[in-house]
Amino acid sequence: MTQPPPPPNQPPPGGGFGPPQDQPPQQPPPAQQPGFGAPQDQPPQQPGFGAPQTPPPPQPGYGYPQAPQTPPPAPPQGPPTPPAGPGYGYPQQPQQPQQPQQPQQPQQPYGQPPTPAPNPYGQPQPNTYGQQPGYGYQQPTMPMQPQPGPPTGGRKFNSQLTIIVAAVVAIALIVGGGLWYANSSGDDGKKDTAGSSGGTGGGGDEKGGTGGTSSKGDEKVPANTAASVLFQVPQPEVKVDTTYTVNGSWLTDTVYAKSGIAEIVGYDPDKGTEKWTIKLPGPVCQASRQMTDKHLTAIAYEPAMPTKEKPTAGCSQVAAIDLDAGTKLWTKTANAGDRLIPWDNVTVSANTVATGSTSGGAAWDITTGKSLWTPKPTDSCYDAGYAGGAKLVAVRKCGEYDARQLHIQTIDPASGKVISEYKMSQGIEYASVVSTDPLVVAAEVGEDAAASGISDVFSIDNKTGKLRTRIALPGDEYAARCDGIYRPEYCFQIAVGNDRVYVPTEEHQGTGSDYSRTNEIIAFDLATGKQTGQRADAGDGYTISPLRMDGGNLIAYKRPPYDKGGQIVSIDGGTFKETKLLENPATEAVRDVETSMLPDSSELIYHDGRLFMSEVYASDFGSSSGEKEYLAIAFGAK
Repeated sequence: MTQPPPPPNQPPPGGGFGPPQDQPPQQPPPAQQPGFGAPQDQPPQQPGFGAPQTPPPPQPGYGYPQAPQTPPPAPPQGPPTPPAGPGYGYPQQPQQPQQPQQPQQPQQPYGQPPTPAPNPYGQPQPNTYGQQPGYGYQQPTMPMQPQPGPPTGGRKFNSQLTIIVAAVVAIALIVGGGLWYANSSGDDGKKDTAGSSGGTGGGGDEKGGTGGTSSKGDEKVPANTAASVLFQVPQPEVKVDTTYTVNGSWLTDTVYAKSGIAEIVGYDPDKGTEKWTIKLPGPVCQASRQMTDKHLTAIAYEPAMPTKEKPTAGCSQVAAIDLDAGTKLWTKTANAGDRLIPWDNVTVSANTVATGSTSGGAAWDITTGKSLWTPKPTDSCYDAGYAGGAKLVAVRKCGEYDARQLHIQTIDPASGKVISEYKMSQGIEYASVVSTDPLVVAAEVGEDAAASGISDVFSIDNKTGKLRTRIALPGDEYAARCDGIYRPEYCFQIAVGNDRVYVPTEEHQGTGSDYSRTNEIIAFDLATGKQTGQRADAGDGYTISPLRMDGGNLIAYKRPPYDKGGQIVSIDGGTFKETKLLENPATEAVRDVETSMLPDSSELIYHDGRLFMSEVYASDFGSSSGEKEYLAIAFGAK
């Protein structure tokens, strides 16, 4: 799903202030959602959500049988090893029995290029990089056919036994209409498995409606996981042919806060009643995803409402917000020459508010508003953006316009002093920070990432700035997305924890019917770059997206098929067992609101049995259909 475009009331990058800056390309207008939440009498015609799809033809290298090759004979190795899954839910037809001759050539696993690609980055690589097939992707062990030769362990395989074993293996791989995965888990040779829901659509433990138990995390399983709608926030009235940004949503112990048009409103998280409102002179254009332990956060907004004559007033105002009290602590600006800088992003780390732009970066103390640093006019580099949270990381652009180089810097939030730095290869124009601790950066390398903002993930040592490993995530295989052009910390459907990065695969045909679509979450080791063998299956008709970590567990959202409600699940970081925490109502009206908020662009927050979903744009696109539009919706388990 294409990210909606920046609204017309947003300032152009650089704002025309100071020396010419490199201008990031404008995003194309979005494809419209059919009905944008309108009731539907049949499955929505969107890939992956119940619409009829034409199954893709088998492609070589995607888990389908390959023509046997003829390598040199090898001695028998005992019973054949079960093959890796035939390609994300496609049931594989059992092969015809073969006479014991030569072993098959191992097939390429999903997402692995035929041969390792050379390192284009010009940085010293770890010893593991470049030695593993396909950027560190793991090679599954393929079955070996027994060969005539000396007996092994005093026993001999014959043709008849070979046929029986092959048949048993083929049957064992197909259970309940779903595929069971068995991939090697690192160097110890152990197996981790994750299976489909076998037609239940839940993908989790269904015992007693509780979804089982969870470990290594704070989220508890409700007594009843069936959720109800706690409240809905209608979209504010929008002028015709106008789109506003409404970035920003936060949850504390006492408040769910959401940006509206030129305001931020605090709601009771259980009842939805308004607790406070902060009025602003213009729209909120940027919002930090982070907040301090005292629930302070930051936004950037325009000093006036857009008009027909002046569609933007510039995103020049930075403010600190106390989310519990519902107050604005201070407002600050910074200049480039004699003009105000329009900010492209804002974040919070420790006690610092940091903002970035094509004119450079600035920072303030979040409590007092004291200036910590401002853009340096004579600097040949500039801070294009920041990512906050556990640490503060700057994405810094250096060099001439036609020879830019990105520097990824871990910096001291109080002083701006550089602690460590990693220099990316020239030619990489944009980068996003998936996690600041451990430091994980997603980048566009080549044209493959044009739609998602990601083609490769870099695991970097925070202390030394050295590259640990690089992981290829081809856009046609994985569904994670980042907005590295303006907002370096805005990544969706990707999470980091347990020294691993968790990413969803792209949708593919399920096993339940020709209309079914599904996907999985895959784990990669940030030290080696290899797949760990852990896979979480969404279940037929569902698509699964990582949201965040909960201690050692992964919290994920399952977008539903056309006749069910969405789910929140906790995935054990060790076993990858899924535990259902919440399931939304399946009524058509509720489901239409839920599915209008896409996990690759909307704001989703889950905590303590409650799920909050909200939009980041408000427009009049749905007004012609007469359907009511919503800014946010909240669900709660009973």
